Amino acid sequence: MRLLHPFIPPLAVLLMASGSAGAQGVLIDRSEIRFVSKQMGINVEGKFRRWKANVDFKPADLARSRADFEIDLASVALGSEEAETAVKRPRWFDTSKFPLAKFESTGLKALGDNRYEIAGTLTLKGRSRDIAIPVLMKKDPAGNEVAEGAFTLQRLDFNLGDGQWADPDVVADDVQVKVKMVLPRVA
Repeated sequence: MRLLHPFIPPLAVLLMASGSAGAQGVLIDRSEIRFVSKQMGINVEGKFRRWKANVDFKPADLARSRADFEIDLASVALGSEEAETAVKRPRWFDTSKFPLAKFESTGLKALGDNRYEIAGTLTLKGRSRDIAIPVLMKKDPAGNEVAEGAFTLQRLDFNLGDGQWADPDVVADDVQVKVKMVLPRVA
């Protein structure tokens, strides 16, 4: 049986990159949305090359903070042109019908020690699910805010992989999504 490297995003989803996006923005070239899935017990890693973030993070006013993302699913990078082509087909992402994955935050809460949780709705392949993303905020050596988080996505909740690929013994249902957002230092 030939391995098909399924992408399974996230979403990443998406994480609240942070820092007031209206004033700060997200440094896309230093940020990333990655994922790890398992196919027949072997890790398959990937990332998205193109995505947008609208982040407005106000630690003193979390009720007015937001973290919204759009991921161009056709920008998936799996290290193989064959796998990238396959994952764009209807069986997986169906990028011709569903070109974007979207995450819209519905609330943020502080967990202490520079940790936050971003609640929101992830929409992928026409299906929406509520998720919560834990995030750790820290500073890099240049003084930029860096938000890092990870969460687990169930691919079958979003109809990713059908036929033989729907079997979680072939391709695991759990997909680990890792997000790193870098926000420029506020002057």
